Amino acid sequence: MTQANPNFADKSGQKVPSVTFRTRRNDEWVNITSDELFAGKTVVVFSLPGAFTPTCSSTHLPRYNELARTFKQNGVDEIICMSVNDTFVMNAWAADQESDNVTLIPDGNGEFTDGMGLLVDKADLGFGKRSWRYSMLVKDGVVDKMFIEPDKAGDPFEVSDADTMLAYVAPEALKPEAISLFTKPGCSFCAKAKALLKDKGLAYEEIVLGAGATLTSLKAMTGRDTVPQVFIGGKHIGGSEELAAYFK
Repeated sequence: MTQANPNFADKSGQKVPSVTFRTRRNDEWVNITSDELFAGKTVVVFSLPGAFTPTCSSTHLPRYNELARTFKQNGVDEIICMSVNDTFVMNAWAADQESDNVTLIPDGNGEFTDGMGLLVDKADLGFGKRSWRYSMLVKDGVVDKMFIEPDKAGDPFEVSDADTMLAYVAPEALKPEAISLFTKPGCSFCAKAKALLKDKGLAYEEIVLGAGATLTSLKAMTGRDTVPQVFIGGKHIGGSEELAAYFK
């Protein structure tokens, strides 16, 4: 098995770097310190090479967002996604990903990442200095456990995923079933179904008709031509009323 770069030292037992992060909220600059993020809390952090990049957008962030409720049921106060990007990029990515269950923190100058010993040069990709992919569990500002990706060419993604971290935090935890629903803009019943899922604290994938999916696709999969159509764990549940009955 490929080992991590010896420069990527496991910092378990050490305090996280003391950094002030420059963030933008409601058109105002807001400074957030490491103490505000970590003091007195149990926090899962996962760090990645960049917002909007393929693995980060398709898998890394979405899966942590999906499992956030399970983490919080098992003693985790907050889940933080860290990247060496500016706050405008991170805010845009958060909106694009609809990652409401994860706090995205911009390490714009790479100070936190450098303090973790995981700032790497990705000049060959035109990225400049970025974070190596890793995750860690932090308790009251002290690193409890780190999962650092092995030193391989490219962008390895083997150990910093949400499922690996959850297996460490709560080995017996039951993972939520995957939920998808077909919707279309302006559909009040779709809004009702989404609100019900949110009330239950469940993450879901929304497939909007006309944006990568068609009515033909919907009819082929469900035999119906109305929306919403909800799937849970691979099982077709139906529309909003059937979803409400399912939860009862």
